[in-house]
Amino acid sequence: METLTPVVETDVLIVGAGPAGATAAALLSTYGIANVVLNKYAGVSNTPRAHITNQRGVEVLRDLGLEGEVTRNATPQHLMGEHVYATSLAGQELGRLRTWYTHPHFKAEHDLASPTSVCDLPQHVLEPILVNAAASRGSSVRFNTELLTFTQDDDGVTALVKDRLTGQEYGIRSKYLIGADGGNSTVAAQAGLPLVGKMGLGGSINVVFEADLTRFVEHRPGDMYWFVQPGVGHDGNGIGVLRMVRPWTKWVGVWGYDVNAGRPSLTEEDGVRIAHQLIGDDQVPVKVESISTWAVNDVYATDNMAGRVICVGDAVHRHSPMNGLGSNTSIQDSYNLCWKLAMVLRGEAAPALLDSYRDERLPVAKQIVQRAKRSDGLMPPIFMALRLPPASGAPELRDALDALLRPTAEGAERRQDFDAALRATIMCFNTHGVETNQHYTSGAIVPDGTPEQPAPRDEEIYHFASTRPGRHLPHVWLTKDQQRVSTFDLCGRGRFTLLTGVDGAAWREAAERVAERLGVPVRVRSIGRGCEFEDSYGDYRALSEVAEDGALLVRPDHMVAWRSATAADDPEAALSAALGQILGLTTKE
Repeated sequence: METLTPVVETDVLIVGAGPAGATAAALLSTYGIANVVLNKYAGVSNTPRAHITNQRGVEVLRDLGLEGEVTRNATPQHLMGEHVYATSLAGQELGRLRTWYTHPHFKAEHDLASPTSVCDLPQHVLEPILVNAAASRGSSVRFNTELLTFTQDDDGVTALVKDRLTGQEYGIRSKYLIGADGGNSTVAAQAGLPLVGKMGLGGSINVVFEADLTRFVEHRPGDMYWFVQPGVGHDGNGIGVLRMVRPWTKWVGVWGYDVNAGRPSLTEEDGVRIAHQLIGDDQVPVKVESISTWAVNDVYATDNMAGRVICVGDAVHRHSPMNGLGSNTSIQDSYNLCWKLAMVLRGEAAPALLDSYRDERLPVAKQIVQRAKRSDGLMPPIFMALRLPPASGAPELRDALDALLRPTAEGAERRQDFDAALRATIMCFNTHGVETNQHYTSGAIVPDGTPEQPAPRDEEIYHFASTRPGRHLPHVWLTKDQQRVSTFDLCGRGRFTLLTGVDGAAWREAAERVAERLGVPVRVRSIGRGCEFEDSYGDYRALSEVAEDGALLVRPDHMVAWRSATAADDPEAALSAALGQILGLTTKE
């Protein structure tokens, strides 16, 4: 890149205004860090795209003060869970699942894990919420502005960008650059981040359309309906999808295409045809809003940082929509990163703190990509159970469904196989542990020397509450002034929090002195009988794994950074050593 004098200077340049980039901007502005956001498009996403927002995703939005706006605009959990398998929406039902933790058993587990609930918040609704929050809090958001290239040195990054309306090129100088520019990331490519896996493994068509389908679905409300139909898909057999955007009048119809034949050229008539095929009734009025194509990917980065350039979101993990992990993981990438950037930029932490982003989030990226791939693998057994050969047509499907219903020994065997295959697909939706059980090991976590206890149940399926350093602070309900308060709301908002109990006065005094010495704010919350926050249900006592004179140090992203099971001989020294290690600081005299 030619030497140029930047005309814009900022602390952080964020490339991309999708879920990852917009979250990063909102967080940094909330933390008081100057940032510029580039979006090469004229506006935010104009299609629904990602839509599942899980508990950890909503928790970040809650910490940003945006949960109320999210709740007003999202479809709630109780309207998401009737997952229907059929030949079409109007056609023969083949079975149902209760998804997204709406089964009473999973609902209880879901409600115990967080003060928030999973919801359906389409990307074109989520992005304006985040971008508006970022802009109103100080971010400079530049639409129609494209990153061309960048160089970095010991002090920062110089980017060359282009105004796509005027054609003007100019420079932006920042201390750090966040690449949040999606699955074809310019930043990741120019930074040379290594990627593992394959792109373009399968092609899909999205048809966004309006149609009143209330009579087909209000008695079985769900966010997705899956249809076994002849067509492009698993071994040449198709799974068509109707995805709810707005109950029950706006939808996305999803159908496959052969990537080896090239991207199809589709007309509005094609969109209507696909919608009617999925609905199973060509008399339903359909108004097509847009048609687009997308590819199934299976890629994750083995490094997400290169000097002062750090990538988040789909730039470093790309996978199928199975399990709804994409935008949620992207949001959490930024949540992990931005408090660290803020503290480094304010001089409260050493730059080495940023290395923990690599150590903590790379395993998560690998896990979710592999989970989505395994979930994709749950589709072929459905066709195998129906005894359908590859590339079957309508006659073969009709014969297979007829055989499924026959009161014969062979029919019973087919029903048993089909029902087992259908039930197994619950793992395309209910992976609560994958969503909530992140366990970090890095320099920003101080182990307490206790052996890691194996989870009592499958950690991909079930939430596992623990205060072991590196785990997410468990949610329990406390009371203050007779009002319920979640442990989640005692922490976060860009600051460290020390939680202690009835006999924790020494920790409070220690925290005040350590905060002053290190120049790092530490709030203290006391929990227990007669404390600031009452443990009215006894749940905190049961889950905290520390005594009334012990303490938990919780990071701004709600991860437990350090704990002391009981009182320390020298609380100030213990807390100072822990916080200094996390932040890479030495005590200021």
